[in-house]
Amino acid sequence: MSFCTSGAAVLIIIPMSHESPRKAKVSDEQKRVRIEEVSPVVNGGRFPIKRVIGERVVVRAHLISDGHDELAGRVVFRHQDEKKWTEVPLASLGNDEWEAEFEVKTLGRYVYTVHAWVDSFLTWRHGLERKAEDGQDVGNELLVGAELTRAAAGRAKGTAKEVLDSAADTLGDRQAAQSRRTLRALGKELLEHMTAHPDRSRQTTHANLEISVDRERARFSTWYELFPRSASPVPNRHGTFRDVMDRLPYIAQMGFDVLYFPPIHPIGTSHRKGKNNSEVCQPGEPGSPWAIGNTVGGHKSIHSQLGTDEDFDALVVRAHNLGIEIALDIAFQCSPDHPYVKEHPSWFRWRPDGTVQYAENPPKKYQDIFPFDFETDDWRALWEELESVFQHWIARGVRIFRVDNPHTKAFPFWEWVIDSLKRKHRDLIFLAEAFTRPKIMYGLAKVGFNQSYTYFTWRNSKTELETYLTELTKSEVKEFFRPNFWPNTPDILHAVLQEGGRPAFAMRYVLAATLSANVGIYGPVFELCENEPREPGAEENRNSEKYEIRHWDLKAPHSLSPLIAKMNTIRHDNPALQTNEGLQFHTVENDNIICYSKATADKHNVILTVVNLDSKNAQDSWIHLDLPALGLEEDEAYQVTDLLSGAGYGWRGAHNWVRLDPSDAPGHVFHIRRGETAPDSWL
Repeated sequence: MSFCTSGAAVLIIIPMSHESPRKAKVSDEQKRVRIEEVSPVVNGGRFPIKRVIGERVVVRAHLISDGHDELAGRVVFRHQDEKKWTEVPLASLGNDEWEAEFEVKTLGRYVYTVHAWVDSFLTWRHGLERKAEDGQDVGNELLVGAELTRAAAGRAKGTAKEVLDSAADTLGDRQAAQSRRTLRALGKELLEHMTAHPDRSRQTTHANLEISVDRERARFSTWYELFPRSASPVPNRHGTFRDVMDRLPYIAQMGFDVLYFPPIHPIGTSHRKGKNNSEVCQPGEPGSPWAIGNTVGGHKSIHSQLGTDEDFDALVVRAHNLGIEIALDIAFQCSPDHPYVKEHPSWFRWRPDGTVQYAENPPKKYQDIFPFDFETDDWRALWEELESVFQHWIARGVRIFRVDNPHTKAFPFWEWVIDSLKRKHRDLIFLAEAFTRPKIMYGLAKVGFNQSYTYFTWRNSKTELETYLTELTKSEVKEFFRPNFWPNTPDILHAVLQEGGRPAFAMRYVLAATLSANVGIYGPVFELCENEPREPGAEENRNSEKYEIRHWDLKAPHSLSPLIAKMNTIRHDNPALQTNEGLQFHTVENDNIICYSKATADKHNVILTVVNLDSKNAQDSWIHLDLPALGLEEDEAYQVTDLLSGAGYGWRGAHNWVRLDPSDAPGHVFHIRRGETAPDSWL
């Protein structure tokens, strides 16, 4: 037996024992406890909740029964590789609500459920205690207790059996004084052993639920997107994996731990797109990397100008040595020249005129891309081949995949392929790039995607941000959907960045890096603040790398790389920013300023962020802090240190004044320390 302490409560964790033989099977109608409102749960248990190694699962349930009998229950759990179950006693929260928690320690799947029963011993003990306090004769009650204790001894072994047999003898000894027998009956030792060996013959059992447990990077990661073909240090030359290796120290210095590449495969020539998505491709233009495949190869091949298989393997190792993982884009689509088109024509949708249906998202047309037909009669062969694409790159050391437009592929396929792959490789991480309707985005997360792109790019006002983040972090969505905030992508240049320039880029990164534990940027476009749209009203960069090779001046004086590096250091140094738990918004009188905090559960690490959402004008306001969320008492003096500037200020109480000028800094990222002395106010 071991003990786990959480606050003032002591939880007894007991290996699950077998029930003692029963004379007759107990029917469901004889089980008096109903188990309701079990949480956390996703779609009634159809899908698993998500956690990472070391996180705790807090299980709550309503236990309801007739009468006034005492109830008891346990949360029961085991890892998929374990045969034995572990139990944690449920503690009453009052009003028929109960709670228990446990820690997940191993990658893979856990199963958990709730057991509950009417506890005859606790009911008897409560009655005995009240009668004894009232001075009543408790002789018969003690004899009943002796029977209950003797029965428990039959379910126990070793020392516990000896203690229970001895207690039964004492309680049933009519010659002994009632006071001594009562003292033994109400003693802590008997309570402990009886609690550990209850009569569960009429136990109610809830249906099994599941937990999908990932490694920490699924919860906390910092992504940098780069086109390898634009990594050349000199203009007018196609970049290579060797060039990317030379770029790695720059990326590591900025604090990124995931380096994501768009597709690195051979590019088709049929209907190849030209500069700025022109339907006419000029000689020498490279085409879009998402038009995958030509006569040389497809999804398992490397574009020859990027390098060899050996170059890629060396890049993966070099990145790993710098603390960076390589993430690859998986785009399940083909150029018209992909070998699959000739080898497996049934995998595509053919039109009456004998041509293959190319990809469309009206009014957009992608003539250079053929989507797979997931309704094909040859679906099983298609599924297995697509799984083999993942397996190919997993064998090359890749463990993180960004999946392009997963919402345009069949949900059953994703559920099957992710489950199949993670049975063999539990450390895999899949990021869903799906900008579509919320329930579809959530559906992809439920079937297995570990992280998801979000609407952050389009949430810019204070109200929009607060409403959206509340949904992501306070509703049941938090149990299965891990947001990854990207201020920009190769497809998205929001008007805020177009109109706000460098201050807007800075502001949006501070927001993304502090609001979400997972964050990413498409660089060097982002740190160099490229904000010219392809045409007025377009939400895409002009001269996009999707259609041409670019050369970047990484040492440009206006680069945001110092700010990005500082923010990423702050993220790695402060556990409060490494999770989406503990997010709390605070009241600000000016709608152009947003204020929020993140704190660890023990309040040892508390970060308060204040951001000016107006990238053109200075803004000031009173902010009104929720002091308990910060671990502070009313009228308490404390110090806030701006981790961006290094400046420290002395504050007291909930009400404080701030002023932010976007030409100076996008916001404050304060670390809060209690008991520090400093000037009484900051103006």
